[in-house]
Amino acid sequence: MPGIDFVVSSVISNTPRVKQLASIFDVPLAQKSEIHFDGNLPIEDFDWNVGLIVGPSGCGKSSILNRVFRISPPLQWGAASAIDDFPSSISIQSISETCQSVGFNTIPAWMRPYAVLSNGEKFRVEMARRLLSGVDTIVMDEFTSVVDRQVAQIGCHAVQKYVRKNNLKFVAASCHFDILDWLQPDWIFEPSTMSFSRRSLRPRPSLEVEIRRVGYEYWKIFSPFHYLTAELNRSAQCFVLFVGGQPTSFSGMLHFPHPSVRDIKRCSRLVTLPDWQGLGLAMILAEKMGAAYKAVGNRLRTYPAHPSLIRSFNKSDQWALMKRPGEYSPRRGNTSEVDGFGGRPCAVFQYKGEVMNAEDARRLLA
Repeated sequence: MPGIDFVVSSVISNTPRVKQLASIFDVPLAQKSEIHFDGNLPIEDFDWNVGLIVGPSGCGKSSILNRVFRISPPLQWGAASAIDDFPSSISIQSISETCQSVGFNTIPAWMRPYAVLSNGEKFRVEMARRLLSGVDTIVMDEFTSVVDRQVAQIGCHAVQKYVRKNNLKFVAASCHFDILDWLQPDWIFEPSTMSFSRRSLRPRPSLEVEIRRVGYEYWKIFSPFHYLTAELNRSAQCFVLFVGGQPTSFSGMLHFPHPSVRDIKRCSRLVTLPDWQGLGLAMILAEKMGAAYKAVGNRLRTYPAHPSLIRSFNKSDQWALMKRPGEYSPRRGNTSEVDGFGGRPCAVFQYKGEVMNAEDARRLLA
């Protein structure tokens, strides 16, 4: 097992200010300052994917992380777009899938330079690059230290899912204990007490959500983050999923002018704010809307072109695939198209899941 037995020392210079400080606080001067770390990390005794070194500032997290695992060097950024900073040997498909997996899911942001991204976006795209680095163990110091706690927690959930799915190893050092239930580490080491513990996987913390019909003005909050266009038909019925009173996901619903039936509604826009991406909130919203429309005798269809959305709808047992992306449409004479985007490789899905209580559905749709 990896052993921890080292001393961090530094020479103390008896400068005038150091002498003044020692005199003020009655601290005896010494030739050296030394901190001894002595312990064990029994991580070779079991299979694991995620490890966390956690504790207050100054307890030795970074020193231990670097001695045992070697902290990964800083990434270099400077290309015209964030995705151009990824190595040229990695395909755009792998880049896009990994970015989406860690919640960096706003395609317009992919095309912007790293320097102009928000802290949350920088955190997620850096994680995507780390996960695609090809190293045996991904090691990160000061993990989640520069992002707000909401982004940190949701980002941790997305990262651990990707790491486990791809059977990678990820080790981080952090002073924040609030990420434990979201990162779900297989082991935890606390340098302040030199204690090691294993941890079993648990369900991530639950979120209280509420879906409400809202005014068209809410679209302004979400439009900059939609992957295609900021336009939305003024006749759209707008719905927002709230978490703790905060708007997180948006859907814009329109009646579908089908030539032979009148019971089809379509999801024209479906988007989640960047700070909340990675939890599947858009799918929760879409499924609740499908259940509501089904309760009042309508069918809900959605026409995603975003690869991540297509995969999510395709994996869900609540949706039936009506048309694959790019599949020929005899009526239109081309591939699937919506809102005038002829030839756009849309898929078509129809909700087939459970039905909402009719009274609740009418209240939501009113």
